[in-house]
Parts: sequence; C-alpha cells; structure tokens
Amino acid sequence: MPKRNDIKKILILGAGPIVIGQACEFDYSGVQACKALKEEGFSVVLVNSNVATIMTDPEMADATYIEPINHNIVEKIIEIEKPDAILPTMGGQTALNCALDLDRLGILEKYNVEMIGASKKAIDLAEDRAQFKDAMKEINLDSAESFIAHNINEALDIQKKIGFPIIIRPSFTLGGSGGGIAYNMEEFIEISNRGLDVSPTTEILLEESLLGWKEYEMEVVRDSKDNCIIICSIENFDPMGVHTGDSITVAPAQTLTDKEYQIMRNASIDILRKIGVDTGGSNVQFAVNPKNGKLVVIEMNPRVSRSSALASKATGFPIAKIAAKLAVGYSLDELKNEITGGATPASFEPTIDYVVTKIPRFAFEKFPDANNRLTTQMKSVGEVMSIGRNFQESLQKALSSLELDINGLDIIDELDELDVSNFEYELKEPGPSRILFVAEAFRKDYSVEQVYKISGIDKWFLDQIFSLVQVEKDLSQKKINDILPEELLSYKKKGFTDIKIAHLTNTTQHKVRKIREKNNIKPVYKRVDTCAAEFPTTTSYLYSTYEQFCEALPTNNKKIIVIGSGPNRIGQGIEFDYCCVHASKAAQELGYETIMINCNPETVSTDFDTSDRLYFEPITLESVLNIVDIEKPDGVIVQYGGQTPLKLVNDLAKFGVPVIGTSPQSIDAAEDREKFKDILKKINILQPANSTARNKKQALEEAEKIGYPIIVRPSYVLGGRAMEVIYDSKELKKYINEAVKVSNDAPVLIDKFLNEAIEIDVDAVRDLKGEVFIAGVMQHIEEAGVHSGDSACAIPTYSISKSQIALIKENTIKMANELDVKGLMNVQFAIKDNKIFVIEVNPRASRTIPFVSKSIGISVAKIAAKCMLGMSIKDQALPKNIKYDFCYVKEVVFPFLKFPGVDPILGPEMKSTGEVMGIGKNFGEAFAKSQIATNVTIPDKGTAFISVKDEDKKYIINVAKKLLKLDFSLVATDGTQNFLNENKIKCKRVNKVREGRTHIVDMIKNNQIDLIINTTQSKQAIKDSYLIRREALNYKVCYTTTIAAANALVEAIDYSENLDVYKLQNIFKLA
Repeated sequence: MPKRNDIKKILILGAGPIVIGQACEFDYSGVQACKALKEEGFSVVLVNSNVATIMTDPEMADATYIEPINHNIVEKIIEIEKPDAILPTMGGQTALNCALDLDRLGILEKYNVEMIGASKKAIDLAEDRAQFKDAMKEINLDSAESFIAHNINEALDIQKKIGFPIIIRPSFTLGGSGGGIAYNMEEFIEISNRGLDVSPTTEILLEESLLGWKEYEMEVVRDSKDNCIIICSIENFDPMGVHTGDSITVAPAQTLTDKEYQIMRNASIDILRKIGVDTGGSNVQFAVNPKNGKLVVIEMNPRVSRSSALASKATGFPIAKIAAKLAVGYSLDELKNEITGGATPASFEPTIDYVVTKIPRFAFEKFPDANNRLTTQMKSVGEVMSIGRNFQESLQKALSSLELDINGLDIIDELDELDVSNFEYELKEPGPSRILFVAEAFRKDYSVEQVYKISGIDKWFLDQIFSLVQVEKDLSQKKINDILPEELLSYKKKGFTDIKIAHLTNTTQHKVRKIREKNNIKPVYKRVDTCAAEFPTTTSYLYSTYEQFCEALPTNNKKIIVIGSGPNRIGQGIEFDYCCVHASKAAQELGYETIMINCNPETVSTDFDTSDRLYFEPITLESVLNIVDIEKPDGVIVQYGGQTPLKLVNDLAKFGVPVIGTSPQSIDAAEDREKFKDILKKINILQPANSTARNKKQALEEAEKIGYPIIVRPSYVLGGRAMEVIYDSKELKKYINEAVKVSNDAPVLIDKFLNEAIEIDVDAVRDLKGEVFIAGVMQHIEEAGVHSGDSACAIPTYSISKSQIALIKENTIKMANELDVKGLMNVQFAIKDNKIFVIEVNPRASRTIPFVSKSIGISVAKIAAKCMLGMSIKDQALPKNIKYDFCYVKEVVFPFLKFPGVDPILGPEMKSTGEVMGIGKNFGEAFAKSQIATNVTIPDKGTAFISVKDEDKKYIINVAKKLLKLDFSLVATDGTQNFLNENKIKCKRVNKVREGRTHIVDMIKNNQIDLIINTTQSKQAIKDSYLIRREALNYKVCYTTTIAAANALVEAIDYSENLDVYKLQNIFKLA
C-alpha cells in the first residue's frame, strides 16, 4: 500500500554513545532512516545523545535533540514536538528499551503516539526469551533446551536440570552484555548474578550448551503484504560459543548445501510471520549440529541490527532505508532498488557473485588484566569488511585491513614462548588471534583433521587456510625474479598482498609492485550491484580483484579522494569517519567528484550514496596507489581519517600522489620532538621539559635532569598506548623492563608531568592565505594526566581568565602559521602556575571536531576541507567571535563492565569507546545531562565516601562542604577523615580494605554508599583502592577518581532532577 497520510511527524530514537555491542552501525542506520523519511516529506524529530555521529548534525532532521535517551527526557521532547509516531528500530537495544518504557508507563498513549517499525507485541515476543521459545514450538522449530530465571535460587535449580557447561543470556541487553558460558558452579553464580543485574527485566535465560555447533544468520525483510526477502545468509567461521559480533563471519554462507539453505530460508520467513515483524528488517540466528544436521533457532532481533549493517554493505541493499519506508506504509514492490537505478524493485532478492569477510577488531592491549577469551558476551570494539571473488582473497584482504601490522596469515610474535599445550589452548579456546594460530598449526604440520578436532572450525574453512599456508611455503622457496607472471597472478587472485609476497621472497613491496606493473598484473574493479551483474548499475560501489574485465569506468571530472579511518578502535573512533563524510560533502559542494576509500562496514562513509564513488578496500599503500592509478585524482585528503591514512602520507608523496592540505614535512615537524622543540623556541612558546631516550641508561639520566614526576610513552602512538605517569626511578626501571622495548628505532619520549595542571584543547582551521579561524577552546574537566580522549570537557571554558584564553588563541595562530597548516589543527595546552605550556600539536582532524561543531552550529570539518581546496575563511563568512548562550559538556563512556577484573581508574592511556554531549543553560545542567546520558545515576542525597591523595586534600574542603549542604552524610578513610575533622567538617571514619571488617567495600556491597570520591597516586595506593572502584562499578555507585570531576558532580546534583531539553535548530537559529 502507498505511504500513510495520517502520519506527519515521526520521532526517531538513536542508539546513544558507541559502546561494545552497539557501535556505529546504528549511526549508519539512523542516518539512512532520517534521509528516507525526509525524502518522503515527513517531519523528522531525532533524539540521540551521541555527539560524534553525523546523525546529530542539525541538517539531518527537522528537530535535533542531543539529549539522554531515557523515558523522562523523551517524554519532555514528545510534549514539545507532538509527534504522530515513534520509530524505535533504528537505535539498537537502547532505543527499543526506551520505547518499551514509554509504552509501559503509558506515555505513548497519553500523547497519542503510535509505535511504528515494530509492534510492542512483536518486540516482546522476540526479546522475551520464554515467549520466543514457546512461539518457536508452535511453528515446529527447535530451540535449545532452556529455562528462565528471575533470581539466583531459581537459576541454581535450573542448573541442576541442564548441567555444565551452561550458557547464560540476560534478556533485553546489547552485545550479550552480562552473559557467558559457565563450566563450574563458581563461574555459574558469578555470571548469573551479573546477568540478573544488567537485564532491565531482571531475567536470564539458562540454556543447554550448543558449543561446537555451526552458527548462521539470515538477514530478512518483510512488509505488510507478506512479501519476504532474504538479503543474505551469513556464516560464522567460529563454532557456537563466540558472540557473532566477535566471530569472523562470511557472506554468503559457504558450507550449506542448497537443501540446507532452503530449509533455513523457509524457517526465517516462518519466524518473521510468527513474531509479527511486517514493516522492516530482522536478523535470525541458527545453530546446526555438524554431526547430524539438526537445525536449532538461537534468537532473532526484530529491528535493524549489527548484522543488518554488514548485510547492507555486503549486498548494496540499503536495509535501514527500506525498513524506514516500510514502517510508513509502503510495500517492497512499491519501492525501487536505488543501486540498480530503479531497474529492479526492492522486492527483488539480492544475489551476490563474490565473497564478503568480516573480521572483528579487539582492544585487549588497553586492558591487560582482562580475560581475552571470546565467549557469548561481545568484546570487540570495531570491525573490517572485505570483498573478494573467493574466500581466500576476501580473507587476506580483511586481515590486511585490521590496522594490526599484519598482511595476511602472519606469524605471531608470542609463538616462540608457547609450549604444545598452550599452543593448542589457543586453537581450542577462541581468542582475538585464533585464525593466525590455525595457520601456524599448519606450518607446524598439524593436519586439517587434527585442527578440526581441537578447534571445531569447519573443515572447509580449514582447507582454505591450509591451502594458503602451502602457497606461502612454496613462495618462500623462491626469489622474486624467478616467479613467472602467471604464478604471480595466481598469488594475487588468492589475496596475497605485495608486502606479504615481499616478506616471503625477502624483497621490498616496491620491487613486487614494479614487477607486477611490468607484467601488466593490475587489479580490476567490480561493482556491488545486488544482482550479480544481471542488470546494469549506475552506482559506483567498487571492490578490487584480479580478473580481466574492469567495471570501474572512471570519469574525467575533477575529483578528490578521501581516505577513511578504517576499523573503529579505542583512540580512533567514529569522530574521524564523521570528518571524512564532511570532507566528501565539502568537495562535492565545490564541484568535485568525490571518491571514498574505506573498509569499515559500520559507518556512514561507506554508504554507497555518501560519495560519488566508493572503493571498499584496505587502507594500505598498495591499495591506495592502485586506486590513484585508475582514478587520477586532483587531490587526496589524508588528514581526516586519523592515524590510518596519515601514516601513508610520506610514501604517497614519494609516488607523486597529490596530497592536499598540510604538507608531509609540516606533519613530520609537528610529530618529530626535536624539530617541534626548535619551532616552539623560535616563536617563544613554552613547552614542558622533555627528552627522547634510546636505551635504559639514557632514560634514567634524562628523567633525573627533567625531574619527577614524568610522563613516558613510546614514540608515534595513537590513543596514549603504553603511556604512563612515573613518580620515581624505580617505577621507570619497571616501565622500561616490562611495558616497552626501547631502541634506536623505537625511542621512549619523556616529558615533565605537570601535576594539577588544567588541560585545554583547541581546534582551529587555517586557510591557504594564512588566516586562522579558532573554532573552539575547550577546558578539560579532569586535570592533566588523564588522556584527552577520556576526559570530559566543556565549551565555553569555565575557570580560566580572558587573558589566558587570548594567549592560547595567539599561540595557536603562531603555531599554525609556523607549521604552514592548511586545514585542521588541534592543540593541547596545559596551564600550571599561570604559565601556558603546549603539550602537543596535531595538524589533522581530532576527535573533538564533532563536539566543537555542534557547540557552535558550524561544521568545522567542512570549513577546513573547503580551505584545503582553496576557498578562504573570509569567503565562508565565519564569525570573528563566537558567543555562547549555552554550556556544552562532552563526556565519555567506558567498557569496564565488559571486562571484569579491570581497574576503572583513568590515566594517560585512552580507554573510552564513545562519547555523549550534555547541553544546558549553565555548566551544572550540562554536566548533569552528560552524566545521565552515560547511564550514571547522580544521587541527590545519601552517604558520600571520600578518600583522596595528600595534594588533593586542600581542594576537597569545598566539595565536602557542598555535600553537607545537600544533606549528604560523609565517611572517609583515616587520613582524609582527620583532615576534614581538623577543618571542622563532620565526617565518620571507615576502614580501608586492609584495616579489617567492616570496611568500605563491605559498605558498598551493603548499598550503604551513594557517592564515591577516590583519588590516588602511587602504584601501591592505586592497587589498594582497586576494589573500591571495581565494586562501585559493579554496584552502580556514582564515583569519580579526580577532584575536578568531583567538583563538577557536586555542581550537577542541584540540576539532575529538573532538566530542560533544547533543540539544536533553536539554539543556532537554523529553523
């Protein structure tokens, strides 16, 4: 049926910040939904707390609210906007849970708002484990033996029936949060308690183990006329027991017979009919017993999911866009398939003639204490996707896309340290690098049968890897000049990169490239078109392979290539994708054809309609040069995708690639310590004392000269990797012996640590004429010593003087001119004893760009891209001075709950996965909203526990007085309690953990503590107070580990109850 005319205004719920289990695939689906509904003439209201996404740019919706996603806040927005309908299926579990709350509390009924996209009944039937199991029985589909428990006693009774191992799955959570596999009673009780705690309905499903079974997913779309299409089948490389988000997955499924596929296809459609999903996309997961072929249904998601993003990018079929249109009344046969230019309707089932591989990206290096075994709770922080004409090509392209310095099935460094039992443990118990251990097993002459028995990975996949290892062995026996052209071509068809071939033949990738080009062995580019080339396509969505016919058809238009940021990871997240999308849009507005290169399936940059042409390829020198050769661009932008494209800049310049923006020499001058020191000296700008050490002796000598405390880190790192604050020579020796390998090629950087300094971030843009636009000056809420990516920060600044701001701006302009910056620049300053020091300068996009843009109502990334392309700041009519009528606070979210045993203390190494923004009329309101958006419950009364390091004691007096005024009672450990009592502040003493029971952790577990302020310094003090922070996290007690954040929190308590909501379009007068 045609679209509904009784609906005029639709409220879309976003997914909130990027967290493990719910990443930027919902940024992508939300953006598609906004576009689709606006295209159809609907007025779109958007609620999302995620500041880093394109989705919350004011032009994406008619009314944009960057506000916490909970029923209290959303009710206020509904009251103002009066939408006719709410669409909750584009924002993951966060949006779904919020919509169910709105329905349960009668808010939707009160304001006469209809839920579209999925009915409450369908959501309940799919998400409620018991109801779903009963529904499957009714349509004669098997599910694993399972029972529901609502408390630990019920769980213990059920465990006796099922036995061990047993799988625990909490209801209504994302990414398998709180779940796991228990092999003994201790693990069972721990995981069950955790699962009951994180489930919003206090409900867990206890399920018989299907470990070792094969796992599949079907991505299905159904409309109100009962048209059903399968978008694609997806097969997990890992057997059951690994969360599908953490498994390598392959599309289409490789090991199903046609009969098995048809049975699974029919079952998927039956499930959608039974659950009642009739206006959008769903994902159904199956397990198959490899011994007898028995099919079991695991679960289904009645919404756009992580796999929907993968299926969309794998096939080119825009699931979220189609689902949004189905939600407003259309049927599949009424909608055109855009990728074929309307030659086929959306009801035409996609067909693919290539293989897609997704590999997850992990960040265990950030959490060395975490258990890195993969289970039913998701732990990956991002993913890559690759496309090839066969599985081997697709797999090797994906491995080289991961940004892990691997170029295929490389040998792992730690292999030498493993004995046979530990090696086989890596094969049996999945970890982040299991596929590399599989390859190593074949190098050690294990047979396919042996590896299958240990790992349970399907023999078809093992055969493919075995074959690649045999090719490697063959290659390593040859010299590059002896390889015949047809042999080299066969290696390329199997996905071997130039650099991999070079390593195996002991030469350089440049030599391999020359030989390839001499023999005309070049990639061709095929189109992703949903129809296996049955119909011509107008959409330039391309991937490389080594065949005869090239479908790229490059134009002679003036064109710009934007190199994307690769997989999401801690230190390089969605903010860089945001910048890349704006670079593409800016170039289009100036009349350029734009070309995007990226390998991340979750993002907006890899939507086929974001740029004029999309190359879904690894971001490697070989891959980029191949595309440059065929496209011949007028310019290439590398400064927007973070470290991933930036590290290619020197090599690209050597090959004559026209890199636009800040020159490679200037980028190097900002990153090279000695060069940068000379520049600052020349323009008279202060910098903390610093040095570079190339061995242990030199490090100890330089540290003595500089004076402790110092901050140390390896050179050229992103996200503060292995960065530490060191207080004495003993700690420095330990750091050098254990944390890093110091050498001439890998020196250690040593800086004077400015204790108690205020940290400031500045984002600026400089045009080709030398004019500088200061876009934002941000004040960090945490003091120096906490990585800038992990610190909350505020615009405008709230405690520094006008003269300090003026000097910061002046110094920023001086550095931009001296470095001859063209485009974006980020500077970090520290203010200590009224002196302003420069910490570092990055002449590239920074992770604060989206936050600054949404605080001033101007797209900073777009302005800078236009400057790089020759448009001046003057021509863009930017304001000389920015006035702020509101306060904006950026806060971050951490994955600590996913990693039991990890200390949630903040430091110089970045650990956050995403961010939110709070907007308020004053700092207190903005900060309160930023905390609520990260699911922190700010207490308004109760008992506050205070334990602070000696240098913080003078600052705690004001905080303690404010808490008493707010009717909190105070408890503290001995030293802090004595100090507070001496200053006439009423406070009771509580035992430290090592001082005997009842101690502070007992009080947390007894729910006697409502707020914790705990600052520490020495390694021993951090160790001693670890349990306080960990249990605060487990028991959801509001806590802070810095004095600055404690001050902000106390200010926010006043505002946390009566919050207003603000529309971006009103703030910036855009409506």
